Amino acid sequence: MSTEPNAPRENQEPNEKGYIPASPVKRTMAWIGLAYALLFLGLTTYFFFTGTMLGNLPPLLTLPGLVGMGAVSIVSWRSTGRPGKWPAILLAVLCWGLAAATVPLAVAGLMSNFR
Repeated sequence: MSTEPNAPRENQEPNEKGYIPASPVKRTMAWIGLAYALLFLGLTTYFFFTGTMLGNLPPLLTLPGLVGMGAVSIVSWRSTGRPGKWPAILLAVLCWGLAAATVPLAVAGLMSNFR
């Protein structure tokens, strides 16, 4: 048996595949999940700090999904070619436009908690 730390073991197959990185679409969706996790962490921390829940948050909770869906459509088109170029761009513009239109509602809903 070899004493080298990176030497293959005898019972391993020599053609074994190593690390396979996640696709760009999966990585983009992971970033969306991270945005939601941080948002929920902030909401939970606020509740534990003040003892009250924040209300009027649905517009705020849609923002990471809208931005992320636009990003996923572009990343998917660039990495796999599906959907086509123009449907991906149109979907991204639509999602990002809806997100931009939702920002004032999200800010107003969040600020309504702090009278």
